[in-house]
Amino acid sequence: MSHPDLFSSFKLGPATLANRIVMPPMTRSRASQPGDIANALMAEYYAQRASAGLIISEGTQISPLGKGYAWTPGIYSPAQIAGWRLSTDAVHAAGGVIFAQLWHVGRVSHPDNLGGMQPVSASAIRANGVRVFVERDGEAGFVETAEPRALDKAEIRAIIAEYAQAARNAMAAGFDGIELHGANGYLINQFLDSESNARDDEYGGCLENRLRFLHEVTSAVADAIGAERVGVRLAPLTTLNGTVDANPEETYTAAAAMLGELGIAYLHIAEADWDDAPPMPASFRQALRRAFPNAIIYAGKYTAERAAQALEEGWADLIGFGRPFVANPDLPARLRAGLPLAEHNPATLFGGGASGLTDYPQATA
Repeated sequence: MSHPDLFSSFKLGPATLANRIVMPPMTRSRASQPGDIANALMAEYYAQRASAGLIISEGTQISPLGKGYAWTPGIYSPAQIAGWRLSTDAVHAAGGVIFAQLWHVGRVSHPDNLGGMQPVSASAIRANGVRVFVERDGEAGFVETAEPRALDKAEIRAIIAEYAQAARNAMAAGFDGIELHGANGYLINQFLDSESNARDDEYGGCLENRLRFLHEVTSAVADAIGAERVGVRLAPLTTLNGTVDANPEETYTAAAAMLGELGIAYLHIAEADWDDAPPMPASFRQALRRAFPNAIIYAGKYTAERAAQALEEGWADLIGFGRPFVANPDLPARLRAGLPLAEHNPATLFGGGASGLTDYPQATA
C-alpha cells in the first residue's frame, strides 16, 4: 500500500468513513422527467462508487427556481424524496456513506429551465459569457444565462427556509448529511463574492454583510438536522460562472472561521483546476486550517501522490477525486493497487442513459 493515510478510516460527524477518498458532486443530468426525479439508473451509478469513503451527490435543487441545468434532480417534492431513497438505500447496502449537495444556482440559469421565470441573484448583475444546459422541445444544448433580478429580503428569508426544508427532506430520503453548495458561482457564492454583490442593505457591501447569507443558510440547516451532518463547499480562487472576489484570502478565511464557530462537520474547498489556474498558496491553506477546526476536504486534479502529501502536511483531512470517479467506479481499489485509471468519454457527461454513466468496468488486478 503506497499511501496508507489515504486508506485510513475517518470519523465525520456521526459517520465513520472507510477511507479518506471522497467522490465530490458532479452534475450528470439524468433525472427522470417530468419532475426532476432521481431514478434507479442514478442509484446504480452511486452504488457502483460506494467504496469511496464519502459520496457527495450531484447538486440537487432546493426549489423550482433553484434549477440551472436541464434534467438535474430536485429534493423539494415527495416524488423527488422517494427517488433519492433509491440511491441512499443502494449506497448503504454497498457499505457507503452519502451526503446530498443542496443547490440553488441563482443567476446561473435561464427561463427555459425555470418555467419561464426570471433567474434571481444577490444583485441584478448578469453572468456574462456563462452558458447553461437547457431543454427545448426534448432536445438539450447550451445557451447563455439570462439577466437576473435582485432578491428582496422577504424572498431571501423564503429561500433560507427552503434550504432548511431541503435538509429535512434529505434526511427523509436517507442521506447521511448534506453539503451546501457555496462554490462555483451559484447563489451563496453570488452573495459572498464582492464583484457579484452590489447590494446596499445588510446583505451587501462590507465583508460582514456579504457573509450574512451564508451564515443564515448554514445556521438554518444546522438547526434543522444538526451541525454534525452539515458540510459547506467553497471555491476561494475559482472564477467559474463569473463570480470574483477582490480579496479572496480575507473573504474565505473569514468564512471558514464563521463556519467553524457554527460547528459544521466539514469545509470542502474546490480548487481552481483548469489549465494555468492560479495555484493556492501554502499560506492560504494554512490560514484556512487555523480558521476551521473540523474536517477539511480539498478537490481539484489530485493524484494519489498529491493527496498523500496533503494529508501528511495536515492541511487536508479528505481528498476529492472528481473526474476519475466517472470512468473508475472502483477508484479506491485502483489507487491502492497503483493501477492505471480509465479515461471518461466527455460526450456522455451530461444527459443520456447508461452509456458513460454505469457501463464503465471494474478494474482487473
